[in-house]
Amino acid sequence: MPTYEFRCRTCEDTFDVQRPMSESSSPASCPAGHPDTVKLLSMAGIGGTQQAAPGGGGGGCCGGGCCG
Repeated sequence: MPTYEFRCRTCEDTFDVQRPMSESSSPASCPAGHPDTVKLLSMAGIGGTQQAAPGGGGGGCCGGGCCG
């Protein structure tokens, strides 16, 4: 089950909530009971571990050296 990170606007506490993806946009109260929270954007999995090709060629016409 995915974990979503929330931040309370009242006490500024950050906390995690595990819930199904179908409930990802549902509001969550902070552990102190405050209802005014916001879901934070998770950066997990963004950026990956891929490396650029040697020589900087990116394929395509102009990235592959076929433009004259």
